[in-house]
Amino acid sequence: MTIRLRAGRTTDLLARASVGVLFVLLSVNVLGEFRRTGHLTGLLLLASESLVVALTIVRRRAAIVNRSAWAAAVTLMSVAGQPLLRVGAIAPLAPDALTAVLSGAGLAVVILGKLALGRSFGIVPANRGVVARGPYTVVRHPIYAGYVITHLAFVIAHPTAWNVGVVLAADTALVVRSLIEERVLGTDAAYRAYCARVAWHLVPGVF
Repeated sequence: MTIRLRAGRTTDLLARASVGVLFVLLSVNVLGEFRRTGHLTGLLLLASESLVVALTIVRRRAAIVNRSAWAAAVTLMSVAGQPLLRVGAIAPLAPDALTAVLSGAGLAVVILGKLALGRSFGIVPANRGVVARGPYTVVRHPIYAGYVITHLAFVIAHPTAWNVGVVLAADTALVVRSLIEERVLGTDAAYRAYCARVAWHLVPGVF
């Protein structure tokens, strides 16, 4: 086994382990808040993140992977943000019923996107096959769009300066990550043809 192959496998295993650890941290915080208050918004965010863990474990190996330090840093920032969110005693900006509906809508988008991707799901920018079905017929990164919606709902429910800062940093990294992924996939003729059909990155008519 070559040094490069061993390094790639080690990196892949570390990525999967990191996702698991971060998910545990988020679970402890959110489940504690749910037991105290019964609020659903954080629980829905947790449900969304659980899909990341499951699909990260079963994903297929990528044909092309961007292993640059820049891509790694952006990916880490976009993934690590959610477990850093914290519930608090500050009054929400909207009732839990409203933020739960908003979070549920985001979760639905995430689920549809992940079901469409299946084993092509990944974290590090890579080509695991071009997917052009389901919500991918509307935008190129529907899962990221769903994340942004659930993050917004969480911040409205827990509007601390910390949470606002975390979401701004993580979602900015998420947008940059999507553009890096497109550069990796852009070497694939099938993906270039897909981009010609689907122009929008995250939000139809906006971006």
